[in-house]
Amino acid sequence: MGNILDYLDWRGDLTFEQTPFNQVDNLILACFSYLDLDEIADVKNGNTLSVEELFEIFSGKEKDGEVKAESAFLQNTPILLEKMASSERFRKCRAGGYVNEILFRKAQQFSAVTVELPDGTAYISFRGTDDTIVGWKEDFNLSTGVVPAQKRAIEYLQKISEHTDGMLRVGGHSKGGNLAIYGSVMCKSAHEKILEIYSNDGPGFSREFQELPEMKEMMPKIIRIIPEYSIIGTLLEHEKEPVIVASSSKGLLQHDGFSWEVQGPALVRRDSLNKTALRFIEILHKWIDGMDTEQKRLLIEDLFATIQASGYENL
Repeated sequence: MGNILDYLDWRGDLTFEQTPFNQVDNLILACFSYLDLDEIADVKNGNTLSVEELFEIFSGKEKDGEVKAESAFLQNTPILLEKMASSERFRKCRAGGYVNEILFRKAQQFSAVTVELPDGTAYISFRGTDDTIVGWKEDFNLSTGVVPAQKRAIEYLQKISEHTDGMLRVGGHSKGGNLAIYGSVMCKSAHEKILEIYSNDGPGFSREFQELPEMKEMMPKIIRIIPEYSIIGTLLEHEKEPVIVASSSKGLLQHDGFSWEVQGPALVRRDSLNKTALRFIEILHKWIDGMDTEQKRLLIEDLFATIQASGYENL
């Protein structure tokens, strides 16, 4: 079995006209948002670059040392960009609308990018949690209510939908999957433009959010994908039944989308979650569900105050 990098080797010569958009393409574009494009002005403020143009600039900046060092979790993203740039399927796609905001005072980590496909549609990709402490604190805060990144997801989706004529797919990995669903549900003006919403091992929501009429309306468009040992993607409440996929990694490392197995044009399916994961999820939910919102808030504040007092900004 291969992964999304192998998929680009195997099927990168096939255009979207020859074979339609699929769940593997979704995972590629969800992982694409982890690229550090902070130093590339041509994908910001209304500007766009083709994927092959982006790779040429990105690789030049890597050689010049201008691109920040990636964490172990993100080390495959430059390889992903290179393979996309050399494929017929993705090289002419255009990337733009890049934003990356880390606000310590608000405990907000938000990043997104939009990729325009040759068929006239666009994929809005919300980045998941990076290795910043503020990003992980915001993840924990999902259990206590609406977080700043969710509000920014609505604003971002609103802006992109107003300036895009074609239909939209919205997605992300980890917290990015949560943002994709939240932004799509709460941005009512974009509802008719949205084709599909992808949550790739993204955490869930409160019971109150699940019961909103807007959530019920958008539920048929949601595609929830999790690995067979999923912890992050089973947190909080979920109404949508997941597509369970195989991973080449073990345990919590299955959260890495680059480990998800691909065969032909599809992710390799599994019938159920791993038994060890199911036990872990049961214990975790008993612990979390046993605290009220204020207890959760205090625990999170104490935990991250201790971590931040060390002076470190990332994991």
